[in-house]
Amino acid sequence: MTEGILYERALPHGPAVRVRRTSAEGVVPVTAALEVDRRAGTPRAAAGGFPPPLMQVDGDSEDDVLARLEPFARNDAEIARLLRERGLR
Repeated sequence: MTEGILYERALPHGPAVRVRRTSAEGVVPVTAALEVDRRAGTPRAAAGGFPPPLMQVDGDSEDDVLARLEPFARNDAEIARLLRERGLR
C-alpha cells in the first residue's frame, strides 16, 4: 500500500475511498483524513495531489484514527452523504 494510506477500497463506480495519514511519521497526535479520489484508476491519477478531506481526526496512534474513520470509509451511504454535505457531489 502507498505510504501513508491506512485503508483503501474502490467504490462500485470507480473512485477510491481512502483513510490517509496526514501527519508526519512519528508525530503524535496522529492526524488522518477520509477522502475520495475520483481520479483513481485514470491517467490523471499519476498527476499526484490529494482530494479534499471529507473528515479529519486526531488520535494517539494509526490504529486509533483508523478505528474512527474506517466505519465511514466502508459505508457507501455515508460516503455519499459526506460528499453531498461538502458540495462535492
